[in-house]
Amino acid sequence: MKLIERKCVPCEGGTPPFGQEQIAEYIAQLGKGWEVIEGTKIKKQFKFFDFKETMKFVSKVASIAEEQQHHPDMHVFYGKVVIELWTHAVNGLSENDFILAAKIDQAIEQE
Repeated sequence: MKLIERKCVPCEGGTPPFGQEQIAEYIAQLGKGWEVIEGTKIKKQFKFFDFKETMKFVSKVASIAEEQQHHPDMHVFYGKVVIELWTHAVNGLSENDFILAAKIDQAIEQE
């Protein structure tokens, strides 16, 4: 099943974070621009024409995050948003991060 078709599931502590092989396998399924940060986070920058478009995107991502119950760190600027994903409960990356990243990519494609 494709990442976009999956749903995030609650994650409990005690589950190990993804290793390098799993990260490589999952990041290959995402759109361009996602980068792995120190093996513990994924990050992507999105650019927009103006502040209104930036905030429209932020609102869309917030809705997706609430629906999935998995919330990214978002750094918002005038015409740019930087999104960082990681799973706090495992102190690293889990499948949820890649599912949410795929859903964010789909949201930007639909604009």
